[in-house]
Amino acid sequence: MAPSLKGILFMCGGVLCLALGDALTKWLGAVHSPLQIIFFRTLVSLPLIVLIARFSGGLRTLGTRRPGVHLLRGLIFTATMITFMWGLVLLPLATATAIAFAAPLFVTLLSVPLLGERVDRPTWLATLLGFVGVLVVVRPGAAGFQPAMLVVVAAALFYALTMITARRYGEGEQLWAMVFYTTLVPCLAASLTLPWVWQTPAPLHWLGFLAAGVLGVGAMVGITQAFRYAPAAIAAPFDYTALLWATLLGWGFWGEMPDPWVFAGGSLIIASGLAIAYQERRVALNRRPSL
Repeated sequence: MAPSLKGILFMCGGVLCLALGDALTKWLGAVHSPLQIIFFRTLVSLPLIVLIARFSGGLRTLGTRRPGVHLLRGLIFTATMITFMWGLVLLPLATATAIAFAAPLFVTLLSVPLLGERVDRPTWLATLLGFVGVLVVVRPGAAGFQPAMLVVVAAALFYALTMITARRYGEGEQLWAMVFYTTLVPCLAASLTLPWVWQTPAPLHWLGFLAAGVLGVGAMVGITQAFRYAPAAIAAPFDYTALLWATLLGWGFWGEMPDPWVFAGGSLIIASGLAIAYQERRVALNRRPSL
């Protein structure tokens, strides 16, 4: 099998794991606090991450020289998880997924003041198109507007900050160390809140927590492997299959059918993301020294 095809399959598998995990979170969120869900999801994920690290270079890959950076990233990711899970409970699955696609747009926007990067005009235009798509989905002031949509916008912003800090401080850090600490901090933070949010899970909910944690790690492995086998420009567009899965899962389990505005705005956001990825690849190729 060609490496690029392997990369595409890994990406699709990872995205499917994400969508299934989001659906489980939405189901669990009808009974349990997002903080309790975060605790169990990360508690299940941590030993799996350690096991993968053990066979991907040894436990030394979990070492770090920047514990403060990992604490900051972990706290930002905790905020990402809380806001996104909150939005999942309150919104149709496809709507929350479409809005969350705004994260790469925030990365582009924040890379200028926080990383000192220069963004060319085509990328700015594509980013503007993406934010127009977000406005189409959210429709502030219209009858279809729900305040929970802004919660998911906040989740996209927090996730972008997580990516920005990875780009700024990731050099010299092992991949699985970054994944481990970004999972450990939410687990510890959520554990502190359990006396106030605890709801004893039903037997089926225990299985849901276990499955959500496993799916979360499966998503990380799938997406990581995708970029190992295929160039980012080939693998990244298949991230948007999440909207398809979210629509099918939302319709199948909750009878949710997003209105045409969600699909229209989601299409603009996806087109924006693809345009940004294409432009970044074109710029990177132009910067390569000629032989």
